[in-house]
Amino acid sequence: MMRNRPYFIFLAIMVMMLTLTTARAQNPVFGNDTKPEDREVDMDNPTFVPMVKVGKVLHGKDSIQYVELNNVYVYPPQVFKTPKQRQRYNRLVYNVKKVLPIAKEVNHIIIETYEYLQTLPNKKAKDQHMKLVEACIKKEYTPRMKKLTLTQGKLLIKLVYRECNSSSYQLVKAFLGPIRAGFYQAFAWTFGASLTKKYDPEGDDKETERVARLVESGQL
Repeated sequence: MMRNRPYFIFLAIMVMMLTLTTARAQNPVFGNDTKPEDREVDMDNPTFVPMVKVGKVLHGKDSIQYVELNNVYVYPPQVFKTPKQRQRYNRLVYNVKKVLPIAKEVNHIIIETYEYLQTLPNKKAKDQHMKLVEACIKKEYTPRMKKLTLTQGKLLIKLVYRECNSSSYQLVKAFLGPIRAGFYQAFAWTFGASLTKKYDPEGDDKETERVARLVESGQL
C-alpha cells in the first residue's frame, strides 16, 4: 500500500475537483452516511437494492395501480477458459461493487453544486467559493481515497465518466479552467493515470459495462 501513496494523493485531488462542494451527500445506495469505501464488499448479495416502485395512473374514471421495477439484463453465461480468467472477472466485480457507488455520489454532488453555483451573483463570488471548496474537499477526500487500491482508483476515473458523461479532465476544466485542468492532468500522468480517459461501453470497457449494469440493477 505504501508504494501507491503518491497516486492516492493525486486521486484524492481528482475527486476533490470533481465534487466541488463542502456538502456531504447522503449515500443513495445504503440509505445512511457510511461511505462506500468503508463497506465490506459482499460478493453474494446485491450492492444496490433492487427498486420496486408502486404507483397509480388515472385511466378515464378508473385508477390503475402499477409496479415499476429495475431493468433486468440478460447476458450469455460467462465462460472462463482458465482459473486466472475467472479470478480476473471476480476481481472486476469486486472493484465495481466498491467504486460504482462513489462514482454515483460524485455525479449527484456535481449536479447539486452546479445548481448552487448558478445562484451566486457574479464570477468573483464563484471564484471565492471555489477556493474555499478546494481546501475543504482536499481535507475530506484525501483520507477517503487512500483506502482505494491503484486499480480501483483508475476504475473510479472511468466510472465517473460513465456517470457524468464527461471525462474528469473536462469536468475540472469546466469548473476551474484549462490551466488548472492541465496541471492536474500532468500530475496524473506522472503516476500512470489520465484524467482524459474515456469510457467505451461498446469497446474496451464492454466487460466493465456488463458488470456495472448487473451491479446497479441488483443482479450482482
